[in-house]
Amino acid sequence: MKAIFLIPALTLSLVHGYAAAESVPDHGWNNSAELGAISTSGNTVGTSVTGKLDAKQELPDWSNEYILAGYFKDEQVTKADGEKVRERSAQRYSFSAKSAYKLLQDHDKLFALATHVNDKFGAYTRYSTVGVGYGTQTYTTPEHSMDVEIGPGYFNGTRSTGESESGLTVRGAANLKWKLSDTAQFTQNLSVERGTSNIHSLAETALRTKINSTMQMKAAFSVRNDTNVPEDKKNTDTQTSVTLVYSF
Repeated sequence: MKAIFLIPALTLSLVHGYAAAESVPDHGWNNSAELGAISTSGNTVGTSVTGKLDAKQELPDWSNEYILAGYFKDEQVTKADGEKVRERSAQRYSFSAKSAYKLLQDHDKLFALATHVNDKFGAYTRYSTVGVGYGTQTYTTPEHSMDVEIGPGYFNGTRSTGESESGLTVRGAANLKWKLSDTAQFTQNLSVERGTSNIHSLAETALRTKINSTMQMKAAFSVRNDTNVPEDKKNTDTQTSVTLVYSF
């Protein structure tokens, strides 16, 4: 018999926050934490956990955001001699920090961004970028908004083969928010970094539903793609998750 348990859990975040369909405060902190886990037993034994901390700060002239995310997966495998052991089959951690200076026009910003990813089983086991650019809101209604960013950057990475790689990039990003109702919000995030030998892209499609004033349920599908990878690696990694998000 096989049993699968979906265990959304949550951790604390700091200071102020928001529910999914509510607006962000003009100034101060807006922090959230999300965590979800799946445990299987029976014919298939394993555990996977995904989590994320997102801290946003609004000041009169600046907007700052810090994101820490992690994902790991353990599975039970049977060796040739019949021994059963637990092995790590996925392990990824990432951190990003962005600081944006607000220009005179509404929603226009100049920003600086730094990111770092450690992915033990990925095409790139380490991937770091820094960049600057311009961001604005190209479309807004009471229910919809679209923010876009573009600018140059620099990356340094290590492939799974051990080779190091670095160079200049051009980065573009878009963030769509759609308020479906007072308790539900749809988001679509996309970023693309084009370098001399590789195009690195990230995309997340998510639906959040409000449970109460501080908790939301989030269902998300994310895609990571590199156009130039070693022969033993695939170009695209995907992840489907259901988590609880806690904010205050």
